[in-house]
Amino acid sequence: MKRPLVILAILSIALTFSQRAFSGGHSSVEDLSRPAGNAPPMLGIHWARGFNPSYLQQHAHKGGSSSPDMTYHGGKILTTPVIQSIFWGASWRTSAGDKITGLDSWYTGFDNSYYAATSDEYTGSNGTVGPHTTYNGNIVDTSRAASGNNTSSILAEVCKVIGSPDPSGNGYYAVYVDLPRKGSYCAYHSWGSCGGVPVQFAFFWKLDGDAGCDPNSTVAGESEGLAALANVSGHELSEARTDPTGAGWYDSGGAENGDKCVWTFNVPSVTLSNGSQWKIQGEWSNQAYDGRTGYPNSAGQDGCLDGDTGGEPPNP
Repeated sequence: MKRPLVILAILSIALTFSQRAFSGGHSSVEDLSRPAGNAPPMLGIHWARGFNPSYLQQHAHKGGSSSPDMTYHGGKILTTPVIQSIFWGASWRTSAGDKITGLDSWYTGFDNSYYAATSDEYTGSNGTVGPHTTYNGNIVDTSRAASGNNTSSILAEVCKVIGSPDPSGNGYYAVYVDLPRKGSYCAYHSWGSCGGVPVQFAFFWKLDGDAGCDPNSTVAGESEGLAALANVSGHELSEARTDPTGAGWYDSGGAENGDKCVWTFNVPSVTLSNGSQWKIQGEWSNQAYDGRTGYPNSAGQDGCLDGDTGGEPPNP
């Protein structure tokens, strides 16, 4: 007589887990993606094409009372990010191709660009996302790279190679490994601390020949691997500026500004402030959605901004 009760209890537990795992909520996606222990969570996961926890479809605005706009959750934002890229793995010394120099150009041009300005409307407990970023160049570490599936390993790498993190707490460290993708995501961002100083970091797989993370850029002179990294770099940096620690800006389904416009491109290329051109996804703007001035994301919500107006700095 006890067997039906046991089966019912097992089914109930399974249903509860399933609801948590596929709710698309901010915390549920993090829980699915974080390793055991106190490892940092994965935020703003840039899923590969064809794999998406249905952020947009589950929370699409259908004319009712709910809004797809992001809301503020009480935490800090990055006012003036201080950025450094880290290229981790032995092959970066021998077969980097155009990716190190190309990403140096990308990060330099991001500063005070119209693409950066797509996130400048958001305010946190410590101020407002500003137009300027500082890029301190790259570090190459030829030791054997670790998989991004363990966020603690990525944070440890950041703390090992940067020495002293930016004391303002605005440090953002982008870690590019030489390992091909292992899983359903192209990149993510997270946060932690080095020696008691808060840091933000992001992780990126090697995306050469990876159709799942390829933006299909037509910009001349860029390898497919570089174009893919540039696109996902725009996604993660924009999210880190607006939701660096998971308590900033995201919508009712947990989607950050990059998530809400993922894999949608309004123009063939975006020109950054240094004149370099890239095919980069748009970023969500509450103001654009409310004013109906944005272009549609995959759910048809007109809140994405491409940031392309010719490349001249918006704030001299």
